[in-house]
Amino acid sequence: MPDPRTIADFSAALPNGETVSLADRLGKVLLVVNTASKCGFTPQYKGLETLWRKYGDRGFEVIAFPCNQFGGQEPGNSDEIADFCEVNFGLSFPLMGKIEVNGAGTVPLYDWLKGEAPGILGSKSIKWNFTKFLIGRDGRVVRRYAPTDKPENLEKDIEIAL
Repeated sequence: MPDPRTIADFSAALPNGETVSLADRLGKVLLVVNTASKCGFTPQYKGLETLWRKYGDRGFEVIAFPCNQFGGQEPGNSDEIADFCEVNFGLSFPLMGKIEVNGAGTVPLYDWLKGEAPGILGSKSIKWNFTKFLIGRDGRVVRRYAPTDKPENLEKDIEIAL
């Protein structure tokens, strides 16, 4: 089987465990983010929500993947994570099921993302929570952003991709 070439070649688990194809997101501009509720970068949820609300009607979507691999900063179950995000940040964009982004348990989507857009010095590992990947309408990775890149600083690239 050939290597997957676009986001459409992948699926993801919802918080309830149901698997959904990401093929229905082809044609949209996506920001894929590994998140955590107890991280110094957690306030970025607010900026991600702002982007989602500002550009959502133009075909932009944020897809958040909770991950507990960095300092145990996402210990909760799916319901606890969703409740925290809704109460504290008014989140309305999709929160997927908890995943692993590094190591033997890495989900295929993140293997592909890391291969398409390596980090500094070609590193393929995710360094911390809130690493972001911008995906174009064609389903291909446009750019990788560090956890320190604030969501509001991505607007220019999102505008170009839209």
